[in-house]
Amino acid sequence: MDGQKQAFANIDEYIALFPPEVQETLQTLRRVIHESAPGAKEKISYQMPAFALHSNLVYFAAYKKHIGFYPTSSGIAAFQAELSAYKGSKGAVQFPIGEPLPYDLIRSIVRFRVEADREEAEAKAEAKKQKKK
Repeated sequence: MDGQKQAFANIDEYIALFPPEVQETLQTLRRVIHESAPGAKEKISYQMPAFALHSNLVYFAAYKKHIGFYPTSSGIAAFQAELSAYKGSKGAVQFPIGEPLPYDLIRSIVRFRVEADREEAEAKAEAKKQKKK
């Protein structure tokens, strides 16, 4: 069930690789991300589903025993206490397959990443503007 060995054209192709119960979880996760990041574009990046506005916001992937959620290191750091019940690393968290995903927490993380992405884009635009002066 390792979805990382094949090239995918889109998220639908990626999700179709998994058993129905995992597909359902991935589709719900996808919907939650879209609701929390209106206007985010779907893509495949690093052979995982990804969502981007000005830059990449979050990624997810399914594995044999968990759903990996990758909100970058800033998303993990900002919600470290809330994520402490899960295995994870600097830029990722693992939600066990068969257990409900914490969708409210995921919504909060995605909204945090949207705001951080907006602020970074504004800062870059301002720096570019200042450089032209």
